[in-house]
Amino acid sequence: MAETKTFVTEEDGVVKVRTCAWSPPGDHPVGCGMFIHVKDGKIVKVEGDPDHPITQGRLCPRCIALDEVVYHKDRLLSPMVRKREDRGRDTWEKISWDEAYDILEEKIREIQKEYGAEAIFTLTGTGRESTLYAPVYGPAIMDTPNGASTYAFSGEACYGPRATISNYLLGAGVPEIDFAQFFPDRYDNPEFEVPKYIMVWGKDPLYSSPDGFFGHSIIDLMKRGSKIITVDPRLTWLGAHAEYHLQLRPGTDAAVGLGFLNVIIQEDLYDQEFVEKWCYGFEELAEACKPWTPERVKEVSWVEPDQLVGAARAFATNAPSTATWGVALDQSKQSTQGAQCFLAICAICGYLDVPGGVTITNPTSFIGQWRYDMGDTLSEGMDEKHIVDPTGKYALFNAGAAMGGVQGDTLLNWLEGMYKDDPSYYDLRMCWIIGNNPLACMADQPKRWYEAMKDLDFIVAQDIFMTPTIMALADLVLPLSTFAEHNGLVTPNYGRNQHFVGAMNTAVENPNTKSDLEILVDMGKRMRPELWEQFADVDDFFDQKLKENYGYGLEELREKSVIQPGYEYRKYEKGGFRPDGQPGFYTPTGLIELYSTVLESYGEKPVPYFEEPEYSPVSQAGAVADEYPLVYTTGGRHISMFHSEHRQIPSLRALHPDPLVTINPATAEKYGIQQGDWVRVTTPLGECTQKANLTNEVNEKTIHLEHAWWFPEQDGEAPNLYGVFDANPNNIMPHESVSVTGYGAPYKNGICRIERVSGLKGNGGEQ
Repeated sequence: MAETKTFVTEEDGVVKVRTCAWSPPGDHPVGCGMFIHVKDGKIVKVEGDPDHPITQGRLCPRCIALDEVVYHKDRLLSPMVRKREDRGRDTWEKISWDEAYDILEEKIREIQKEYGAEAIFTLTGTGRESTLYAPVYGPAIMDTPNGASTYAFSGEACYGPRATISNYLLGAGVPEIDFAQFFPDRYDNPEFEVPKYIMVWGKDPLYSSPDGFFGHSIIDLMKRGSKIITVDPRLTWLGAHAEYHLQLRPGTDAAVGLGFLNVIIQEDLYDQEFVEKWCYGFEELAEACKPWTPERVKEVSWVEPDQLVGAARAFATNAPSTATWGVALDQSKQSTQGAQCFLAICAICGYLDVPGGVTITNPTSFIGQWRYDMGDTLSEGMDEKHIVDPTGKYALFNAGAAMGGVQGDTLLNWLEGMYKDDPSYYDLRMCWIIGNNPLACMADQPKRWYEAMKDLDFIVAQDIFMTPTIMALADLVLPLSTFAEHNGLVTPNYGRNQHFVGAMNTAVENPNTKSDLEILVDMGKRMRPELWEQFADVDDFFDQKLKENYGYGLEELREKSVIQPGYEYRKYEKGGFRPDGQPGFYTPTGLIELYSTVLESYGEKPVPYFEEPEYSPVSQAGAVADEYPLVYTTGGRHISMFHSEHRQIPSLRALHPDPLVTINPATAEKYGIQQGDWVRVTTPLGECTQKANLTNEVNEKTIHLEHAWWFPEQDGEAPNLYGVFDANPNNIMPHESVSVTGYGAPYKNGICRIERVSGLKGNGGEQ
């Protein structure tokens, strides 16, 4: 008799599979609960799961359009190879998986023998589930020290800066809003309290749901009485419904944070008992904030003093209140200092780890210690060959901060041969790309990355669609299964504030595609069987790791769909953060470090400070600022697309057909620009073109550009490469404008000028 599975039901020939979404296609690990309806082996409908404790039946357009992704005519459904000299040309030849694995194994061993395993590096991304597994494939499959969490990202400017500063100041995972996410009964749980205020800083969670945070939970809390404070250059939907909207100049978050702290401290609004008992370095923090009066903050950041003072008072005097921070704090030169301010605000108000405040947990994940153990498998002497900047920059990053890997700016400089004269230098020969489309999305100055990588000996990439990066650079491409086509697990916040584990259950079969993890297990058994043969297959891997870390196995999770761990408040009082079981925090001082002893040990200032971005109206005052009179910011999301994905999905592209540059109507009138005109945006470093969207969302001094645009409908062959260099704002950003920590880069702030043009170059526009 066949085993009955409660997550699979059937009625009138239609099978309903209960599952949680993650990736691919890409999405942050919110783990939306859904039922996938299947008839005759094909997806016919997707609907939300009302019993999912977080999303409660709600789905975004990307989930609803799942069938369009799975059955798209351009889906990659076979491994493909082409000759190295044909890079940039559509000369792909379909091959079998065995042939693909043979080629990949042969190339890895060839590079290892001829040049050493250190000549291989990896590029991985964030958002997809591969984020959890990709850190091991460099060391544990190819024996290279240049593989753990390596990005084409200046300053590693996504999540890593926030994760790192949380480690150093709190000794804990990344903080998040308390939206009763750990409890099955959610807002009805008797321990939970509705936050009085929610401060949303550098984040638009209704459209991005980043890092596992379900943005619409803020709407749930607003319905229950929570009021909103936003800190953002754009007037988002939340900003329009906020009590206070601090519309700052892009790149001045640290100045606003210092001013916010100054109001709270000078007006004696902080939680004195909590600060005295659980915080270290308050007096030094207060001294650092003292010069940042509301008037000075306005001079630097454009934020009105009454808004700053009102927001600070409201937040500090309405306990409990909570806050959430976004990638904008990572993507500035002062990512570390802005993050210090954010955490200090939450700490001195006494809102950490209390009901209705800010949740923090010990970093954990279903993969537990495995990822670190597998990363620590390099052969003797290989660790010393790890690429670092030989000039000694980025000491904190290279010491093994939260994300590890090769620092992104250092990697590009290395590829370009900047360090050729240093004794530590060697040529890189091979790259393996997982979950990353750097030419379209992550890489600042993408043309430089293209030129630096195009002559490598071998490049392999894996994805569900052809991308500009694969067409431009890869020799071998491996086709991935979607989350509807393989089993998997969802871990929100990548295990750094994990409020549930969810099951991705296979709904339909696609036998010629594989998941990222399946590919890694297969190749691991070929290359280093002593590390990988412990897992019979991917399901066995999941089962082992769940049992080791949580005491339940894969089948139990699949049956329940979601398992929540519960939450204990005020863990710092009970030894919940420290391995020795003592009260306090897992930091060098045992306290929340408002004065960071770790930063101080690496030569960085231990308290927050403000420093102008490299390209700003102030630092470039004079002829340069006159030539580039506007300030740009980038990266706002549209709910129909995830980073550089979904551009070829008909219903999603119909929702958002063009890349949009948002301009204030008064500014547009000054430059003769009307709604829907194509606009060229130029900086001292490059240019890009997007279509004008005229709204009061931004002020007259600021424009906003959308990131990661390319055009699958255009010619894919080089030099056009689907128009990837036409609309991409990464063209206009500086490379290597980061702090001494190695974290943070100005993806979201710079100076520019605008002018009306006839269209995109790839569309035959005459610019």
